[in-house]
Amino acid sequence: MSEEVKPESVSLYSVSAAATPEQEAVCIFGTGDLGRSLGQRLLQSGYRLVYGSRRPHSCGPIPPGAQVMSHEIAARSASLVFVCVHREHYDFLETLAPHLKGKVLVDVSNNLKKNMYPEANAEFLQRLIPGAHVVKAFNTLSAWALQNGPSDANRQVYLCGNSPEAKQAVAEIATKLGFNVQDRGSLSAARELEDFPLQLFPEWRLPMRLTIGLTAFFFFYLLARDVIFAYVDQGKDNSFRIMVSLANKVFPIVSLILLSLCYLPGVIAAFLQLYRGTKYKRFPDWLDRWMLCRKQLGLIALALASLHVLYTLIIPIRYYVRFRLAANTISQIKENKTSVFDTTMGWRTDSYYSMGVLGFGLYLLLGIASLPSVSNALSWREFSFIQSKLGYLTLFFCTFHTYLYGWDKFLFISSFKWYTPPGYMLCLVVPSVVLLLKLLLLLPCVDKSLTRIRQGWERTDPEDDSKKSLLAKDCQKL
Repeated sequence: MSEEVKPESVSLYSVSAAATPEQEAVCIFGTGDLGRSLGQRLLQSGYRLVYGSRRPHSCGPIPPGAQVMSHEIAARSASLVFVCVHREHYDFLETLAPHLKGKVLVDVSNNLKKNMYPEANAEFLQRLIPGAHVVKAFNTLSAWALQNGPSDANRQVYLCGNSPEAKQAVAEIATKLGFNVQDRGSLSAARELEDFPLQLFPEWRLPMRLTIGLTAFFFFYLLARDVIFAYVDQGKDNSFRIMVSLANKVFPIVSLILLSLCYLPGVIAAFLQLYRGTKYKRFPDWLDRWMLCRKQLGLIALALASLHVLYTLIIPIRYYVRFRLAANTISQIKENKTSVFDTTMGWRTDSYYSMGVLGFGLYLLLGIASLPSVSNALSWREFSFIQSKLGYLTLFFCTFHTYLYGWDKFLFISSFKWYTPPGYMLCLVVPSVVLLLKLLLLLPCVDKSLTRIRQGWERTDPEDDSKKSLLAKDCQKL
């Protein structure tokens, strides 16, 4: 046996390490980026690793501690084989069918586009080698994710296969590597798993559509009020306001609405539980989908708030602002006038900026706490405190910031151009409703009932109680 191995293998680890009986052997076909990254993780987890390659002596760099052999010899050395090659190169596997019989083949391949082949890659591999147990797994992880580990990347490993024992073997490896396993059933689910990496931000679709819709609505709404109205009513060309002034109104408006939409589903869920008297009934599907995309809504809201801050910082250097300041100063000098300091306006502007700074600071804290590397270091109570308690405080500061911006403008008819309310008044509707409903939930009597329900208490159905009482009376008569 030693004479057969010598000419076709290259050992890259010490003899003592290779001879350790406790190490379980795992084989990888393919020495590309994914194969090398997966091999490195397997070695770090205590597995003995063997690579199968067409060119054992010139396959490129591989992780230290691994061994490179020909495909045939590598297939004999392990009972579980990771197939890290593209589907168009599966032909060589057919010749290895006798050596792969009864072994577990883990197909990690993906395609460039959906419906590229009539059947899934894993199903094709199973048909190519009917004697093996094919499991589709690890295809949703990138080489970068495997190198950096589950703490810095996706923690989920989806798998499917027809053999429960084969799936269990793959699941044990995934768990040992630090990933969470999601069993998606038989091998017929392989096409669904292969389509996962081809989806472009699936969890971001609803938040992005909502963001684009709100942004477009408020842009054209404010365009009509601030630009078109001035041109029609006064003949002024204010089109230059589109680039900065208009954008600096749209971004904070959409940001505040998105932030309030992060907390509205939680409030709705609380009132549903109070109405039903139990926490064991499923929420409607639309509410489930809404609650699952709250993180994405919050991150988009933070991005728009950051743009608002940047746009606000450039206001003093704008040509229009500098021109207006210079013109106003020269006019006062010519007329020999001096503006009187308004203490009320000073309080208003300082409070307005203070609430904005505090709100944006908490905004950043919420965004940082949502990062996987940070949230993984927090306990559930700490994470809940930041995202819930501080989240509502952030919403309050940002809403109060907007109220201070509007101040008493709603009292003047000139604010209602073409009988339409200013944009800031429209954006205050949703956050004000959320804060009001949350305040109702904080009332002692309501909070006590909600806490009992969330601890497992259930309110009995009055109809059931009446039936039980009638049954009890009937029993007494008998």
